[in-house]
Amino acid sequence: MDTLNSEETWDQIIKPKSSLFNIGITQLWRYRDLLLLFVKRDFVALYKQTILGPIWFFLQPVISAIVFTIIFSYFAKMNTEDIPPILFYLGGLTLWNYFSECLTKTSDTFIQNQNIFGKVYFPRLIIPLSVTLSGMLKLLIQFIVFLVCWSYYYFWQKNAYVHPQITILLFPVLILIMAGLSLGFGIIFSSLTTKYRDIRFLLQFAIQLMMYVSSVIIPLSQIPEKYRWVFKLNPVVAVIETFKHGFLGTGIFDLFNLLYSFVFMVILILVGLLLFNNAEKSFMDTV
Repeated sequence: MDTLNSEETWDQIIKPKSSLFNIGITQLWRYRDLLLLFVKRDFVALYKQTILGPIWFFLQPVISAIVFTIIFSYFAKMNTEDIPPILFYLGGLTLWNYFSECLTKTSDTFIQNQNIFGKVYFPRLIIPLSVTLSGMLKLLIQFIVFLVCWSYYYFWQKNAYVHPQITILLFPVLILIMAGLSLGFGIIFSSLTTKYRDIRFLLQFAIQLMMYVSSVIIPLSQIPEKYRWVFKLNPVVAVIETFKHGFLGTGIFDLFNLLYSFVFMVILILVGLLLFNNAEKSFMDTV
């Protein structure tokens, strides 16, 4: 019997994590096919049983931009710095929608997937990663919508004051920061909601309020100088301002603020991983 046991070999041995900061890069790479499967599921299933289907990917930002234009530009008379209002709001919504949707979905990681987690083993971090990656596909579609609108005003409406800047090259960096912020915030809230369900409702309310202090609607240049530091504490502000500065020639580009957003993102992800790994050990006993 001892000889038989000594000759047994295993393809994979599942062990508890020895460190809260153990991300498990090797395991994530081993389960990359599952990650891609979740990405496809999140992207395809979103509008699978709708009448318009994928067309909603294009209509959603356009409808939101039109509503914002009517409410904030025509009724509230808010200044969009000589940029056509619909283009201004569409630019802010392109990045903001990605951030808010990824944050909302990632925050429900443990609660929405408790049945799968209780039956099958795989690195739990794959779920929030799949949400972040599938959101990028939707972001790409909405960015194309923005480019179409941007091209119209840039090439055919010369009085639109659309002047692209060299900071347009920072677009991939902006996407990286937004993805990191949504992932970091998301895994933190997903860890907390395993014990405190009320946080889910608080988060939805907080995201709606956060949009108004993220340069999506109100340009940072329109904020009185003595209050700008409060807005700059929001790491999303520097990202959206840089995006508008690069593509529209408006907004305030500040390299220090952008570095602040990047450092904030790194620290946020580290804290998130710490809480996520800690919650992963006992979440089945609490959800």
